[in-house]
Amino acid sequence: MLLILLLCLVLTALAAAFYLQHPKFGKLPAGAHLERIKKSPNYRDGQFKNLIATPAGTQGSSSFALWWELLFSKKERLAPADAVPSIKTNLLSLDKGKDTVIWLGHSSYFIQIGSKRILLDPVFSAYAAPVPFMNKAFDGANAYMAEEMPEIDYLLISHDHWDHLDYSTIMKLKPKIKNVICGLGVGAHFAYWGFAAQDIWEADWFTALEPEPNFAVHILPSRHFSGRLFNKNQTLWVGFALITPKRRIFFSGDSGYGPHFKQIGEMFNGFDLAIMENGQYDKSWPHIHMMPEEAAQAAEELKTKALLPGHAGKFAIARHAWDDPFRRITLASQGKQYKLLTPMIGEPVELQNPQQFFSRWWESIK
Repeated sequence: MLLILLLCLVLTALAAAFYLQHPKFGKLPAGAHLERIKKSPNYRDGQFKNLIATPAGTQGSSSFALWWELLFSKKERLAPADAVPSIKTNLLSLDKGKDTVIWLGHSSYFIQIGSKRILLDPVFSAYAAPVPFMNKAFDGANAYMAEEMPEIDYLLISHDHWDHLDYSTIMKLKPKIKNVICGLGVGAHFAYWGFAAQDIWEADWFTALEPEPNFAVHILPSRHFSGRLFNKNQTLWVGFALITPKRRIFFSGDSGYGPHFKQIGEMFNGFDLAIMENGQYDKSWPHIHMMPEEAAQAAEELKTKALLPGHAGKFAIARHAWDDPFRRITLASQGKQYKLLTPMIGEPVELQNPQQFFSRWWESIK
């Protein structure tokens, strides 16, 4: 029996080792690439650091305790009983001359500004995890597929967590992607997946990239962490500011609340639209994701005219009810200077139309 048990353990270990060779796990920066990264002021003691101290959990909590609570604590209404509604906008036929933002679920967005087509953190797989039985998308929330995307001028990736960087989606989109923009180190994944070096724009926080006239992408800090498996914080997590002569759009990426929002708001003197994380929060990890009330405060500090919340409505990574982010951000936004935008998945946000109205669609879903 002992021999059989040992044999099973060996076979399991071999199977796991073989599985970990799958290209979806990506590749960390090495060699000259890593040496360049080490020169970043944000890379210290062998890993990237946040601008301010950012423990993973609350004071005194251990990683084991956090995982135990996440996996085994009582959870209610993590997913809706009904299908998540959506509006199937044909992205291939959109007028490129109209500045438009379309939420594709969770943290995935399709953006048209300045006649550029931009895709943020696309995840079109049914699961956002390294194994195909975890983190399943809600029924109805996976409304868009890679095949329905037009040619993408710029693919922007905020960080390399599975719910933001999906190998299957990226490989299906690959023939349509002209340029990739990401934080330091994330480009190593794309190089490993066969993207040409000249098509990968990789930069540190507070870097302005100007790939063409009248269009700039600013790489900005967020307060989070990175890693696709065991190696943590070897790639940089970022937010973005998209700037054209007519529009200023901010995308927070995944981020806990911090002073960087006020700093960014002052740097750019406000935004037309802030696309903000608003979901997958928990009192046990208050520094790496924002509560809805913090997202509302950050939006005010960014001096944005409109707030489009996301990071909810598709996957259940935290323990809160699936509609809690929508209910709480609606309450937190009352009396604020910005306009709250709550489109359904696929419903176009027309940036030239400040009178556009969106329903509280989640209220009719169980």
